[in-house]
Amino acid sequence: MRGIVAPAVQWPGEPLKTEMSRTAVPIPSELALELAASVKRWPGQTVVTDGSGGPASPWAIERAIRTARRKIEGLPEGFRFHDLRHYFASLLIASGADVKVVQARLRHASAKTTLDTYGHLWPDSDESARAAVGVVLAARADSLRTREVASG
Repeated sequence: MRGIVAPAVQWPGEPLKTEMSRTAVPIPSELALELAASVKRWPGQTVVTDGSGGPASPWAIERAIRTARRKIEGLPEGFRFHDLRHYFASLLIASGADVKVVQARLRHASAKTTLDTYGHLWPDSDESARAAVGVVLAARADSLRTREVASG
């Protein structure tokens, strides 16, 4: 209900691999309400359950994704559960999140990993860099003209 998910274990009940993977993840209130309803139905710390409160296996999740592919228009035929991670990253980037925010949400140990994987999704910065240099050059030209007028 606080809008934070704190991962504790991974399948099959093993400790998380890194310190970064233990970092709390902020979630929107809409998702917090959905998860609260799930926890109310199946008390415990498992977010993705097998329908009876236990942790869902990766295979059960993939089966559910295959079923959803047939029912949800627009999902590619080869869509996998892991593709939701890529969708999440692209959604963050398209919404204007910077590389450090995306790195933290995806739990990458380094921004280099994030950029190597998703760098092509950030808007092209050539135009903004070109404009920044143009502003500096225009200001310098104005300054030189002002000096010439003042000394002339």
